[in-house]
Amino acid sequence: MEYERDHWYHELIGEAQPHCIPEIMDAEDLLFVLYTSGTTGKPKGIVHTTGGYLTQVTATTKCVFDLQEDDIYWCTADVGWITGHSYIVYGPLANGATVLMYEGAPDWPDKGRFWEICQKYRVSIFYTAPTAIRAFMKWGEDWIKKYDLSSLRLLGTVGEPINPEAWIWYHRVIGKELCPIVDTWWQTETGAIMITSLPAVTETRPGSAGEAFPGICTALLNNEGESVTAGFLAITKPWPSMLRTIYGDDERYENTYWSKWDGIYFPGDGAKIDEDGFLSILGRVDDVLNTAGHRIGTMEVESALVDHPAVAEAAVVGKFHEVKGQAIAAFVILKENWQADDDLVMELRNHVAQKIGAIARPDSIVLTADLPKTRSGKIMRRLLKDIAEGKALGDTTTLADPSVVQILKDQYLSREG
Repeated sequence: MEYERDHWYHELIGEAQPHCIPEIMDAEDLLFVLYTSGTTGKPKGIVHTTGGYLTQVTATTKCVFDLQEDDIYWCTADVGWITGHSYIVYGPLANGATVLMYEGAPDWPDKGRFWEICQKYRVSIFYTAPTAIRAFMKWGEDWIKKYDLSSLRLLGTVGEPINPEAWIWYHRVIGKELCPIVDTWWQTETGAIMITSLPAVTETRPGSAGEAFPGICTALLNNEGESVTAGFLAITKPWPSMLRTIYGDDERYENTYWSKWDGIYFPGDGAKIDEDGFLSILGRVDDVLNTAGHRIGTMEVESALVDHPAVAEAAVVGKFHEVKGQAIAAFVILKENWQADDDLVMELRNHVAQKIGAIARPDSIVLTADLPKTRSGKIMRRLLKDIAEGKALGDTTTLADPSVVQILKDQYLSREG
């Protein structure tokens, strides 16, 4: 507490007027600048403005979550990141929703904390990240069975592609096979949900994000801009909540998002589309490994690892290899009550080979208690790549727990020996 810099909230609020006249803003006035977490490089200050952003977060909150007057809505994201901005603050409050906010860990005072909250406040809409779902899987179903989750009617996921195993577990254990799951794809840059299923309107499928939200125009393109069934995700027309620029760097904005094709936005993700028009997001295109002439998506290998009954979560990166170009390095969190030993490592390597093919067998697997994650729950794969390649570690300031990185580095070095 420093005099004149810091103030007691109860003293300030006691002197405050009960009403605040809102300032009239232009639709294109800057609303906020939000820096991306830096999972893929130097952080970028994403600029969002007022009118279009509010329009899209209001519409998507209402439609994607089938928002009703009596709903108790809980998005578990950190309010400081885009999911918190769009789907804790602006979208729900613009709809007059009853919003539950929680500032704390999901495992304190015990691993039933989220379900205790759902039971106590009769939460009806629950929106969380695949990372959290895989942690719940690791902790086991006994923590969930203690609580009454009958108030839940809709589940959602956000932040990264959800592997089918986690989707099915979420549907069966948390939703009791009664709750639709909306698997939403969007970005800090897009401002609001872009691809999703709509509850009671469209079909939901494990591992598929669904279709573009009404009014959003997407395509799958190759490098030449030709339409394909598996390739680069593209957004072909403007949308209300789109980023306006990178703060202070218009040139970087153009080069990052608009230079791949003329007049088409490139979000940096790969995707595939099935015969019914359902999109599955494959993850960042810079997360594709080139090993011995074969292109393998990191998500494919991660999903194969999580398919094993011992695995709660996995992160895969490429590391330099003199012969193959890139070798596959995996970092794996086990479910509780599984013993970490060399036999299990070999079993996991063989499991991946059986699911995908021998070329995808990880060269190294480190069994660990945790992974480096941002506060929004994203795994910082570039730090894992630094560890695997023995490089100096990059920026760790956005991590929820920076100490995890050094522990992992020590584990990796001792294993590689």
